[in-house]
Formats: sequence, structure tokens, C-alpha cells
Amino acid sequence: MRITWRLVLGFLAVSVLALLAALASPSWPRERDADGGSGAAAPTGSATTVRGAAPCTLHAATPREAARRAKPGDTVCFDGDLSRQRLVITRGGSREHPITYAGGGDAVDGDAVDGITIEADDVIVEGFRSIRPEAPGIELTGHRVTVRNNTVIGPRGGDGDGIRFFGDDLTITHNTVRDTDNSHGRHADCMQTFASDTPPSHRVRIENNRCEKVDNMCLMAEGPNDGEGDGRGTTSDFTIRGNHCETLRASQALMFEDVQNATITGNVFAAPTDHAIGLAYHSTGARVDGNTLHSGIGYEVGIDDSSRAGYRGPEPGGLP
Repeated sequence: MRITWRLVLGFLAVSVLALLAALASPSWPRERDADGGSGAAAPTGSATTVRGAAPCTLHAATPREAARRAKPGDTVCFDGDLSRQRLVITRGGSREHPITYAGGGDAVDGDAVDGITIEADDVIVEGFRSIRPEAPGIELTGHRVTVRNNTVIGPRGGDGDGIRFFGDDLTITHNTVRDTDNSHGRHADCMQTFASDTPPSHRVRIENNRCEKVDNMCLMAEGPNDGEGDGRGTTSDFTIRGNHCETLRASQALMFEDVQNATITGNVFAAPTDHAIGLAYHSTGARVDGNTLHSGIGYEVGIDDSSRAGYRGPEPGGLP
């Protein structure tokens, strides 16, 4: 074969392109993405992270240290042992930059604490686990608060509740509450809110939580004008979606008294009760659809005359 300058130049060009391709490809194995494809390998020496959360930007030994040092936008991780103390959160962020308080995992294996009290606005609390805490296992008072991926098992004392909440623009999602106990006259709900000496609540999202082996109701929501409240303001605009509810001793799984504009959709009512949902004391504007009922539930919705205005859902089967 006759060798020409054109042939030599072509050979050199192909060699250079092959070398560049080899240099561009990493020599280490790639990690596999969730869909089975390949992604870039994780770099070594990266910042400490909590599963499902942003990287920790502040490490604190105690909640008091976190309250002193945390700034809007921080993700706070605790290095100290909190298993024998209640996690009390008093430092909040801003509307645009909440402070995240991150436990070590998800609702199954999060950091152990002896219950949680939130008294702040603009915070996210996730990844903590409370076993036999003083009830309520989690109590939150504030605005724009998110509580997610936490576990409360066997809350004791008080009224035995798993989670209590008070305020506006609240999100309670992907939490598990288990084994609440009605003994000694308690009314041990999975979740509860009321408006007597506490603020009424608005724009509350309760989604994808699990209430398991709960003696009383999965949710008891009472507004300020239910006969026991302080008569100031309103409680309204709740979304109850995608939750698993196993209530063992109450007549209903969800009870609304003087709560307007509740949307109750896509939930699983997993235990036999007289009825699934009660609407009373001017709990108007409710929308109910797409829920799954245990075969032992008598009827889905009980409602009184004062709550019928604006109701959309299955035909009520009786009183609340």
C-alpha cells in the first residue's frame, strides 16, 4: 500500500481522538442509579449528610447550643446523645430559609430522643425516634413548620397523644405513631389539635403518615367554637391525604369539631369502627373521597345538621 501524507495525518488524528476519549473516562467503577443506569462515582471526603436531608451545615452537642448558633438555612445535626432528654427547638429560620433539625435517619432508625417540643416558626424537624416519651411525643407550636420522617412509639402520661399541633401552614408527613394507650382515663390520639389556650390552626397538611395500634382516634381536631374552645378565631383548611389509620377503641377514626374546609382523601381506615369520619359543630365545607374502608366499618361519614353546608362526599350514614 502506498503511504501518503494524507494517510499519516488521518492515522494521527484517530490516535489523538482515542487518547482523549480514554482520558475523559474515569478508571474507577461507576455507581448504579436507582433506575439501573450508571452515574458518576461519589467523591470521597464529602460533607456529612443525613439520609433524605441536606448536608449538615452545623454540628451541635445539645439543643441549647443549636439555639445559640443556628442561622436561617442551616441543617443542624446533633453529635451528642439526646436519648434521655427531650429535644426542645426554639430557634427558627425565615420564610425563605427555614432551619432543618436532622436526625440520623428516617422514621425507622432515626436518632433517639425523649420526645420533641417545637416552639418556633420556619423549621423542619426530621429523622428522630421517640420510644415511650412523655406525651405528647411531638408537640409543635408555630407557623410554617414541617415534621416528617419521625417515629413515636408508646407515648406515656398526659393524655397519651402521639402528636399535637398548633399554628398555620403546618406539614406533618411520613411519620409513624404506634401504641397509644387509653388507660387511666386518657384519650390517646395519634394526632390532636384544639383551640382553647392554644392558637387555632389553618392550612394544615397531614399526609402519608401511619397511625398503628392507636387506642383512640387517628385525628381529633377541635376549633375554637366547639363548646370547649376559647371562641377566638377559626380552625380551617386541613388536608388529610394518604394516611394509614388503625384505631382500636374509638367510635370513629377522624373527628372534626368546628373545623371548616377539610379535605379527606386517599386514606386507609384499617380497623373496624362505627364510622370512619365525624363532622360536627359547624365543620362545613368538607370534601371526602377515595378512601379505603375496613369491612367492619359501619359507614364512612357521620355528620350533624350544622356541618352539612358545602359538604361533598358519600352519603352520610348517620350522626358523627
